[in-house]
Amino acid sequence: MSSEALETKRAFMSANDAVSYGVRLCRPGVIAAYPITPQTSVVEKLSEFIAGGEMNCQFINVESEHSAMAAVMGAAMMGCRTFTASSSQGLMYMCEMLHYVSGSRFPIVMMNANRTLAAPWNIFGDHRDSMAMRDAGWLQVYVENGQEAIDTVIQAYRIAEDAAVRTPAMICLDGFVLTHTYEVVSIPGQREVDAFLPPYEPGENVLDLANPRSLCISVAPEWQTEFRYQQQEAMAAARGAIARADAEFAAAFGRRWGGMVEEYRCEDAEYVLLGLGSVMGTTRIVVDKLRAEGLKVGLVKVRYFRPFPNGEIAAIGRRVKGIGVIDRDVSFGNAGALYTEAKAALYSAEGSPPTINFIAGLSGRDITKEHIETMYRKVIALAGGQDEREVQFAGLRWEEW
Repeated sequence: MSSEALETKRAFMSANDAVSYGVRLCRPGVIAAYPITPQTSVVEKLSEFIAGGEMNCQFINVESEHSAMAAVMGAAMMGCRTFTASSSQGLMYMCEMLHYVSGSRFPIVMMNANRTLAAPWNIFGDHRDSMAMRDAGWLQVYVENGQEAIDTVIQAYRIAEDAAVRTPAMICLDGFVLTHTYEVVSIPGQREVDAFLPPYEPGENVLDLANPRSLCISVAPEWQTEFRYQQQEAMAAARGAIARADAEFAAAFGRRWGGMVEEYRCEDAEYVLLGLGSVMGTTRIVVDKLRAEGLKVGLVKVRYFRPFPNGEIAAIGRRVKGIGVIDRDVSFGNAGALYTEAKAALYSAEGSPPTINFIAGLSGRDITKEHIETMYRKVIALAGGQDEREVQFAGLRWEEW
């Protein structure tokens, strides 16, 4: 059956609305959230669905982001499929509860509208908020557009709830660049989503009045490592769950997103850029332009930052002459998070190529086609042996880049 036959409709909507429709299709039992720009319209739309009788779901109004995560954790303890959303300082306020949720192995799904952190105060997007939470024990996936957002929501529940994974998932959308940008999105049919995503089965990790037990327990030091080992094993199991979900989603709906990473024009590429999120759409245009000029360039869209695609990046490193990494964050005193982890993955690659880090798009600053073309040419120059700084800031106002 064609993908068109499965789609109930195509609609012009923002990526935030696409997330809301995806959540509705997944039939959560409890949603709790606190509004923060640019996430707010996600939960507003969900509240409209519930008020209009389009969702059989309890919406809990809470007084803070910390309370939102505590509420959905409590619902997950009772065996409910749940959802929440946040952004920036709100995600920071959730920090304590993020660790409680992941350590207790509740497969909660949340959306994060990527927005920079204060101070200076700013409502626009970069990846400093989610990257600050990269060690919270959550799956982290970054999407490029509204269609990928709705499809990834549906896949995220399937992956997080996998019996071998049982790990919460954070879906990251670039603030305003995606969250408030409108495009045509195909909304899958409810019957098809129900077939792809069966009702949540929490197993034994649930409160039961007929069989009392303790969840979210305290343990002595001699048992902590055993629990952390299980979390690490779950992340390893997620790699297979991600690949299976992507393949089965493609079979059911006719769209595939690549699993851990997506490569574009990399079959014979000699120079590639790695990146996360919406900037990959602009990068595709530049790749096509430079290919027309005879330059063998490609891009690698890193979809999942957790678990990290070490093997995929190492394999790419064995094939190319130079790599550039675009980061929309910076770990002050070192480099961007994606660059740091990509370098670690490349360390095991025989003949690892020279690699350069580009810090760009901070606090919503545009990353233009001209910036990206300059990045490619700098990677080519670096591979040719010209001296370059390892970390470069793109588009600084006070210097010529």
